[in-house]
This record gives sequence, structure tokens and C-alpha cells, in this order.
Amino acid sequence: MIKKFFPLDKNYLLEQAQLHCRETLLRELVEKTKVAYEQKINPLGLLDSFATKIRNTEPKNLSLLFDLYDSLAAVYRFKFGDNQLEFLWDGTDHQNHYKQGWTNRFYEWTNTFCQHELFIQTILDLTIFLSQEDLPQLWENRLNHFIAKHLDVKFHKTKGILAA
Repeated sequence: MIKKFFPLDKNYLLEQAQLHCRETLLRELVEKTKVAYEQKINPLGLLDSFATKIRNTEPKNLSLLFDLYDSLAAVYRFKFGDNQLEFLWDGTDHQNHYKQGWTNRFYEWTNTFCQHELFIQTILDLTIFLSQEDLPQLWENRLNHFIAKHLDVKFHKTKGILAA
């Protein structure tokens, strides 16, 4: 289902390219977060039960990160997406062009985000440490606030994404 995040969110080729990359990019985000945890929070590499669980756990369900991914994808479309197709003089098709641009920006943003302990802890909580009685909405709201703060956008309930 295609959801409009702002009034001119009509670049459907870009949105489909983003949806196609979702699973792969989210898996890489989790791995990048694990590495960031080791570098930032556990630089000595001490193996306690917490660190061991992080290293050995492969998240099976990434669905709790879908809202984060969709928000980042929408911010990308808001800031960099154009509704007009451009001429690609190098012979690539638009789908591959959009995938490459989106993937590069996703890596750039997540590298920046992984410098912050709050982001690292939130991703680990959602993918590794979430118990049945926890409410994932609390973490999702924390991530949306984090995105809005670091990418200079606002999330409005009725108007969608706005420039900060």
C-alpha cells in the first residue's frame, strides 16, 4: 500500500525502489548498530551476557523497524525526490538510479545516527531486547523525534512532513 506522507509525495518509482530495498537495508542497519554498540558503548569488548546476546542474536522480525524505514524514506522523497523523471544520460534505468541514490543516503544517515547512544539503544531494544509486555510505540515515537531533530523536518498528523 502506498501512503502519502506529504501533499506532493507522488514519485512512485522512487517509493517502489525504496520498498524493494527495505529488508536488506534494515538488516544492514541492525548489523551497523551492533558494531556501533561495540565501538561506542563497549569499546573494550568485554563479553558479559548483554554483549554476548547482542553479538549472537540475529533479529528474525524487522517489522518493528518498518515505521522508521518508511519515515526515513518519506523524508528522502520530501527532500530529494522530484516528481518529474530526469534524463539519465549514462543509460541506467530510473529504478536502479533511485535505488542507488536512496541506498547511499540511507547509509549516510544511519552512519550519522549510529554516533548517538539513544539511537543505538533504541534499535537494539526493538530488534533484540523487546519483550512481549513492552510497547513498541514508545520506541517508535522516540525514533520519529530523533529523525525530526537530526534531519530538520517536522511530522504533522494532518499535513504530513514539513520543513523545520
